[in-house]
Amino acid sequence: MKIELPERKKLVSQMTIPVRWGDMDVMGHVNNAVYFRYMESVRIDWFVKLGCDPSPKGQGPVIVNAFCNFYKQLEYPGDVLAKLYVSDPGRTTFETWITLERADQPGLIYSAGGATTIWVDFPIQKAVTLPDHIRALVTPE
Repeated sequence: MKIELPERKKLVSQMTIPVRWGDMDVMGHVNNAVYFRYMESVRIDWFVKLGCDPSPKGQGPVIVNAFCNFYKQLEYPGDVLAKLYVSDPGRTTFETWITLERADQPGLIYSAGGATTIWVDFPIQKAVTLPDHIRALVTPE
């Protein structure tokens, strides 16, 4: 299935995640809520690599919405290749897009989703302007 991601997006991270036996539901495929965990895993891994560990005394990313489209069923055993893209930086936000493939079937998208990320000052609980270094990282070339 062809997935339509924004034309101007930038691949910023990817990781391989093992499908665990407990990720499956009674129907024998990965439970739909687990897809969000896979997407969260690649997104948090990227944030940590950037040094954006949330601190209640600082600033950092907050997800304000999330979505997922399911195209094929993931099943145990296997490994998921999660690819994280970014696009559309605004004053306080940017978009993240994630595709999930089986590692043994590269290029075949099993699921695609994303989230809007907003930059927040945690002590005052308000959105603030994206820091310049984050804006540079999320701006497609």
